[in-house]
Amino acid sequence: TFVMPGSDVELEAVFIPGEDETPLPFTDISPSDWCYDAVRYVYQKGLMNGTSTTTFTPNNTTTRGMIVAIIYRLEGSPDAGLSNFTDVLPTAYYASAVAWASANGIVNGYSDGTFRPNNPITREQMAAFLYRYAGYKGRDISARADLNGYLDAAQIAGYAVEPIQWANAQGLINGTSSTTLSPTGNATPAQVAVI
Repeated sequence: TFVMPGSDVELEAVFIPGEDETPLPFTDISPSDWCYDAVRYVYQKGLMNGTSTTTFTPNNTTTRGMIVAIIYRLEGSPDAGLSNFTDVLPTAYYASAVAWASANGIVNGYSDGTFRPNNPITREQMAAFLYRYAGYKGRDISARADLNGYLDAAQIAGYAVEPIQWANAQGLINGTSSTTLSPTGNATPAQVAVI
C-alpha cells in the first residue's frame, strides 16, 4: 500500500514466474507430456528428484527404496532410527525412510530379514505402501473397487487385494489397459509422480 500523493503517479509492474510456472530443469520432460504437471508438482514439493540435474528419466523403473523415500518426504522426513533390515545400509539415502516406514507399519520386509530396497517396486507393493500410509494418517481406507473387469485380478497377491481395491477406488492405481491391472508390473517415475 502507499499514500497517493497530490501529483501523477507512474507504476511499473514486473511479473515473475510463480511456482506453478517455473519450467522444469529436465530436458526429457516437456509441457506437452501427459505427466508434466505431476512431475513439476512432485519436483517442486521436493518429493521426487531427477536422475541427474537435467534428466528425470520418466520411463525408468522405480525401486522399493525410492517409493519409501517419497512417502517419507511427503510426511516431512521425521526423525527415525535405524531399521532392522540386513540389506539397508545406514548411509543409504533411503535408510531413514525405511526405518520410519517400518516402525510405523507402512512397509514390511521379507522373511529372510531383508527389505530389498533396490528391487523394482511392483504396482501391488506400491498400493500396499500407499494403503498403509493412508491408514497411518487416519484416512478412510474402507473404499473398495470391484476388480472383476480385470482379467489378471487373480494374480494379485493375497496381502495386496484390499490395498489395490482401495487404490483403484481412489483413482490412484488404474488399469494398464481396460482389462489388465498388471499387479506385478513395475511403476515408472512418471506413473509414480501422477499417483
